Amino acid sequence: MSTIEDVAKLAGLSRTTVSRVLNDHPYVSVEKKRLVQQAMEHLGYVPNSAARSLRNQKTGIIAVLIPKISTPFFSQLLERLEMAASAKSYQLIICQTQFSKQKERNYLNLLKTKQVDGVIMTSFENDWSIIESYLNYGPILLCNEIVENAEIPTVYMNQANCGYIVAKHLLERGHRHIAYCSNGIVSEGMKAREQGFKRALEEASCFFEEKFYFENVSSVEDGKRIFRKIANMKIIPTAIFTGGDHVAAGIISEAKKQGWSIPKELAVVGFDDMEITELLDPMITTVIQPVEEMALKSMEVIYEKIHKKQYRSFEKYEFFSKLAVRDSTRMKRKLVATF
Repeated sequence: MSTIEDVAKLAGLSRTTVSRVLNDHPYVSVEKKRLVQQAMEHLGYVPNSAARSLRNQKTGIIAVLIPKISTPFFSQLLERLEMAASAKSYQLIICQTQFSKQKERNYLNLLKTKQVDGVIMTSFENDWSIIESYLNYGPILLCNEIVENAEIPTVYMNQANCGYIVAKHLLERGHRHIAYCSNGIVSEGMKAREQGFKRALEEASCFFEEKFYFENVSSVEDGKRIFRKIANMKIIPTAIFTGGDHVAAGIISEAKKQGWSIPKELAVVGFDDMEITELLDPMITTVIQPVEEMALKSMEVIYEKIHKKQYRSFEKYEFFSKLAVRDSTRMKRKLVATF
């Protein structure tokens, strides 16, 4: 089995220089890095990452806490986070909490036991007072959610503005009886989205009707179920903000099955801009989240915190979404409006 000394001998460099290359030292020339890489490939040498971790007190691993991997948004976010981490020579481990406080604490213990260098949380189940204690062991970043009193960097989309603009879009198209779907997740972001939606209605002197509020809606089947409820109402909404593209697809599918015209009889807005939005007829008006931008910023910030060892910070990085206006809200052509 080849050793680091063998690599140094073949590359014509000192053991110290090879070690610096393996540890990504900033002051090593490109040519020396090339020579080391060639020697490693020729010898089949694989660096002992565990030993390097002990020397550097770093694992090269970041844990990402996700409530449900199957959720389209979180799948997209994970993909972008992995790409951003790889660009910085970091690996991710995916930790699915399933909205469990205990699971969340168990995964945070990875930071305490030095098995990861940092943690990115995409949801927040425990009270801040519990999470805060883990900052003694490494950096934590919150991506997608926001907790006002949390002393950690936070990367998030302005959900209040998102709900507001969707409602405004529907109001501007003449709708006054507008339904709203909630996915059942209790979080600050979901509360803000709903508040923004209701604020737009209030400004237009349009009363929010509780009978048009649907909870625990997140799938195609949920969408079909919601449409059947709407179809049997004495007074029906003329538009609906579904909160998810799969829900929107379910509503449109069931509506067409029952002979309804979309958007003539019911305008539909989705969320997430999944591929399905442009495959259906009519194509679905939907919210495009800045997933790539949020992932890049999250990795940039957590990387900085890991290396500077500054774990407590009230930094806030706010992003805004786009509304892709398509045929399901009466538009004849695709238009992207930034907000």
